[in-house]
Amino acid sequence: SYSNMSRTVLALALLGSASAFAPSAIARVASALKSQAIEIEDGGNGWVPDESEFAFGLPGALAPVGNFDPLGFANGAGLDQMKMYREAEVTHGRVAMLAALGFLVGENFHPLFGLDGKEILGIESLTEVRQVFPAFFELLVILIGATELSRAQAGWVPPRNRGVGGTAGDTLNVDYYPGDIGFDPLGLKPTDAEEFATLQTKELQNGRLAMLAVAGFVAQELVDHKPILLNDFGI
Repeated sequence: SYSNMSRTVLALALLGSASAFAPSAIARVASALKSQAIEIEDGGNGWVPDESEFAFGLPGALAPVGNFDPLGFANGAGLDQMKMYREAEVTHGRVAMLAALGFLVGENFHPLFGLDGKEILGIESLTEVRQVFPAFFELLVILIGATELSRAQAGWVPPRNRGVGGTAGDTLNVDYYPGDIGFDPLGLKPTDAEEFATLQTKELQNGRLAMLAVAGFVAQELVDHKPILLNDFGI
């Protein structure tokens, strides 16, 4: 009948319209997903967050300790919070590695500020410098502030983009890998994702060891008031 024929024609017309738009829509969605995946991969140094993995699959675990988290910081932490934890850990580890080196070298070699030849404890070195160069701390604060500002610009979401009061949304940029501030003057950063994960694990392990070492240095010098190498090795 005419009615049935009309329904058939209308159905075919709708089907044709849908088939015409479907490939285009699918292509747009696929393109968007592909672009997002590439952005995450590039920004994440090959790391793709996996909620089922410890710490969302971030590198850093090493036998025999493995996934060491006795206080359970990783339990229930979201992706942004976990990235913040890792950002704090790797940054403190880098500072601690510099501090450990500064303790051992600075106590035995300090030619600047007229302090050459004077025995100086690591825990008192800044006080000694302050006495002969009063503006040292002010310059140090400016240097640290500039460094932290550069780090914030590299990884942090501007407060104005985080809602009223700067509290809504992620703290770190979605495509920011914790600790990767773009500082690599010697070109040591691998381009291969697996090699990068291995290097990141080495940096984290050395940073963790350095944090423990500096804490030990400070405690020891507070107790015996002797330079580290003199006390342990007679140097």
